[in-house]
Amino acid sequence: MSSGADAGGPGFAVVVPTLGRPSLNRTLQALAEAGPPLPRRIVLVDDRPATDCDPLPVRVPEALAGLVTVVPGAAAGPAAARNVGWRATEEEWIAFLDDDVVPGEHWTARLAADLAAADAAPGAIAGTQGRITVPLPGHRPPTDWERNTAGLATARWITADMAYRRTALEAVGGFDERFRRAFREDADLALRLEAAGWRLTEGERHTVHPVRAADRWVSVRAQRGNADDVLMNRLHGPDWWQRAGAARGRLPRHLAVTAAAGAALGGLAAGRPRTAAVLGGLWLLGTGEFLCARLRPGPRTRDEGLTMAVSSLLIPPVATFHWLRAWLQAPPARWCDGTGVWP
Repeated sequence: MSSGADAGGPGFAVVVPTLGRPSLNRTLQALAEAGPPLPRRIVLVDDRPATDCDPLPVRVPEALAGLVTVVPGAAAGPAAARNVGWRATEEEWIAFLDDDVVPGEHWTARLAADLAAADAAPGAIAGTQGRITVPLPGHRPPTDWERNTAGLATARWITADMAYRRTALEAVGGFDERFRRAFREDADLALRLEAAGWRLTEGERHTVHPVRAADRWVSVRAQRGNADDVLMNRLHGPDWWQRAGAARGRLPRHLAVTAAAGAALGGLAAGRPRTAAVLGGLWLLGTGEFLCARLRPGPRTRDEGLTMAVSSLLIPPVATFHWLRAWLQAPPARWCDGTGVWP
C-alpha cells in the first residue's frame, strides 16, 4: 500500500491520544483495513499517568508497521495530548482520531480526497470534519447514556475525526490546554480559527463512534463539563453556543432547582415551614420534570429507572457546584483579542 504522498494526494499524519483502552486496537485495525493511501505517520500519545511505567498495551497491525510512533503525554487531558501529537509530526495535514472510534470503509482514501478538496477550495480552510455515526440498539429504545453519546453524530468540529492544517494550528497556538476534559476544547479551537479568518468544512469520510460501557454515575461525573462552559463564556462571550452550533443544555434549570432546594432548607432552619414547603414543592416539581424527561424516551427497565432516579437527584446540585466553582475562579489573564490567537 502507498502513502498519501506516493498516491499523489496531500500527505497526512494521524494523531490518536490514548489512555491505553483496548478499543485502540480496533481503531488501528480499521485504519489498516481502510486501504491506501497510508498516512505518512501515526502518532499515539500515551496520556496515562506517569506512574504507569508499563509499555502502551497496543497491537500494531502489520500493514502499519513502521508508521506508528508512541510519544508520552503529560496526563493533562486530550487537548494537551493532541498538542503533543501534532507537534511530533511534520506533515501539513494532521488527522485527529479518538482511541475508541472505528474509521469507516476507505477512510484513508476519502480523507485524502477531503484534504485535496480543502486545498483546492477558495479561501483559507483550516480543517475538515468526518461524518460520525453512533450505532444504537435496534431491539429497544436507547438509554440516557446512549442518547448522550448519539449526540456526537450531530456535533460540530469534534476531534473524534477532525483533520487540521498545521499552519492553522500554529497560527492560533493549537488546543487550549486549560480544557482538561474531552469537552468544549474542540469548539474552542474552531471558534478561534474562525475568528482568525479560517474556514472549516465537512468531508465525505465516515467514522463509527461506538457507545462505551459506563456505570450508573457517568452522567453525574459529566457535570464537570459545566466548568468548561464557564471558561467558554469568558473566552468567547455568552453567544458562543449559537456560533459553535452547541446545545445550550439544562444548566439554568439545574440552577433553579438547586436554589429551590437550598432555600427550602433555609426556610426550615429559619422556622418557616410553610415557605419551606412551597420551595420544597418547587424542587420536587423540577426534579420530577427532569426525571420524566430522561425516562420517557428510554427503555424504562428497572435498572435504567433506578439509574435515572438517583442521578436525576444528584445532577442539578453537582452541575451547580461545578459551575459555581468555575465562576468564582479568577478570569483568564488575557481575553481572545478577536484574531483567534490565544497565548
